[in-house]
Amino acid sequence: MTELRADLELIQEWVEPGARVLDLACGDGTLLKYLADHKQVSGYGLEINPEEINQCIAKGVDVIEQNIDDGLSNFPDTSFDVVIMSQALQALHRPDKALQEMLRVADECIITFPNFAYWKHRLHLGLKGEMPLSQALPHEWYDTPNIHLSTFRDFARLCEKFGYQITDSVVGRGDAWRIVRHWKNLLGETAIFRVKR
Repeated sequence: MTELRADLELIQEWVEPGARVLDLACGDGTLLKYLADHKQVSGYGLEINPEEINQCIAKGVDVIEQNIDDGLSNFPDTSFDVVIMSQALQALHRPDKALQEMLRVADECIITFPNFAYWKHRLHLGLKGEMPLSQALPHEWYDTPNIHLSTFRDFARLCEKFGYQITDSVVGRGDAWRIVRHWKNLLGETAIFRVKR
């Protein structure tokens, strides 16, 4: 039986059995394979890394080689029940456009991303004057795939700007995803947001 990362375990709980799912930046297809096996979902993964595409194919996951920054014009409106994007929003050139596209092709999306306002990041930047390195932000400033660092509040404001509703969220820190219940923008390292139009 496939074991999921702690954040993916939380995501799968929000996906209804039999749902039509689009998994953006799906990696090796672990989540989509799990959802197909345990919740009988149908759908596709989108990925640009050839090695991870091959891993998807080996798992029997339907995958399309596609750059999310190019949009989702190959999918009609409301062609999915839910779109998932885990740990990729911050690597996109236009996260705002991606969010709009996600909620065009589905009524709901689930998004995870690291929080640049996490207290250890703030402290590191404030005391050392250097970009922080952490579990959530493991790359040096010059080789990071993350080009749009944001906070949980930034994301909430973006959703508000477009009139989208955040219906649920879980904030955690560490590999084991210890849940953060208070001062989430300060104490949370990563969040999962469930958003509807």
